[in-house]
Amino acid sequence: MKKGQEFEGYVSGLEFPNKGIVEIEDRKVIVKNALPGQKVKFRINKLRKSKVEGRLVEVLENSHLEDREAKCIHFGPCGGCSYQNLSYKNQLELKKKQVKSLIDKVCDDYIFEGIIGSPNEWAYRNKMEFSFGDEEKDGPLTLGLHKRGSFYDVITTDKCQIVDVDYNKILACVLDYFGKLGINYYKKMSRVGYLRHLLVRRATKTGEILVNLITTSQWDYEIPEAEVLENFKNELLKLELNGEIVGILHTYNDTIGDVVQKDSMKTLYGQEYFYEEILGLKFQISSFSFFQTNSLGAELLYQKAREYVLSPSSKDENVMENDGRQDKEMADATLFDLYSGTGTIAQILAPVAKKVIGIEIVEEAVEAAKENASLNGLDNCEFIAGDVLKVLDDVEEKPDLIVLDPPRDGVHPKALNKIIDYGVDRIVYISCKPTSLVRDLVVLQDRGYKVEKVCAVDLFPQTPHVEVVVTLKKDRV
Repeated sequence: MKKGQEFEGYVSGLEFPNKGIVEIEDRKVIVKNALPGQKVKFRINKLRKSKVEGRLVEVLENSHLEDREAKCIHFGPCGGCSYQNLSYKNQLELKKKQVKSLIDKVCDDYIFEGIIGSPNEWAYRNKMEFSFGDEEKDGPLTLGLHKRGSFYDVITTDKCQIVDVDYNKILACVLDYFGKLGINYYKKMSRVGYLRHLLVRRATKTGEILVNLITTSQWDYEIPEAEVLENFKNELLKLELNGEIVGILHTYNDTIGDVVQKDSMKTLYGQEYFYEEILGLKFQISSFSFFQTNSLGAELLYQKAREYVLSPSSKDENVMENDGRQDKEMADATLFDLYSGTGTIAQILAPVAKKVIGIEIVEEAVEAAKENASLNGLDNCEFIAGDVLKVLDDVEEKPDLIVLDPPRDGVHPKALNKIIDYGVDRIVYISCKPTSLVRDLVVLQDRGYKVEKVCAVDLFPQTPHVEVVVTLKKDRV
């Protein structure tokens, strides 16, 4: 077996996330984006003693799981979705098996509650980050998502099926406007160009829309930039949409990395935020603050998290007898919501707790969380801006229960040790990356916590991604 060599074989299994397993020459080869049952052609691109990886070249035979035609015309070349040709039932079954397999490797004697599906299989996303680019070198301007497996090529995705049609209308309008003007996009290699990203957020419940154009400050055209942006705003406001545009923003980003962030931001129209509703509460959301991308799915996720927070273990023989005691304990409890974003979880739990303290590193998300608590009439929430690792040293209160909802990479090891040192009876961990979750569960168990229940919640139909909620109890033996 050599690097660059091509092989053919059947995919015997799947590891999270979407890593097909092919046995070749008594070695396990990981082929990303391959499905169990497929016969695939792949090229070896990483060859080490411990791991071999192959790049998918062609699917020679379909899997039994591929039981329908993809709904989206961009499916295949687009890197956004990979499960569209699987029925939703098959998608859920595949994700459920992957999550349970991961948890089983590090935990035993726990209750696996399966997977909860998204209320909407299509048009469920409330946020999209589109990139400007071209589909081929020096080709016409494109706006959409990256081509599968490519860091540079961008496909125009104006018929995307996992968003409301409003997104597609906005994308087409913006692409047509800047394409006719001949405005160039930012090239990552030469670091020259103007257009970078288009960020669109749309509330599922209220229909409010926020549009943010992200560019560099490299303006080198005869027509004034201010005039171009004014006309850009006017073109958007002419659109006939299902929802309503409540804010149009322009953000400068001159960082080298291909990330959506801001150096400075200006409001071209309306306001810098929109409102969404979750479980009867209202939330103000800005361009860059974290909020689950599937609003209806998030309600199910947070309902499960709240259930884990409020419910004693199902293994407790005196569950009914303990219900009243549990309510009283919660009413006197201080909860920590770590990596709290715009304060969604904190505010959902606030009515049943004495106090909730949320910690979040994104300052504008913290300001939004404070505003949200005020909107919802909650006076027992405190939100602190800063890194969890550092802020915990300065918080005087001690928690009775901790909820974790960290970013994809999980909890920083040093922060996790500080969290464990509190010695709370229960921790509820919400994860958007099960592999990071499993790594942290090993540490938590080594330090005296036992995994009691696990439930997967699908917030990302048509993709291999999934959320997982875990409840852990301190072993006092």
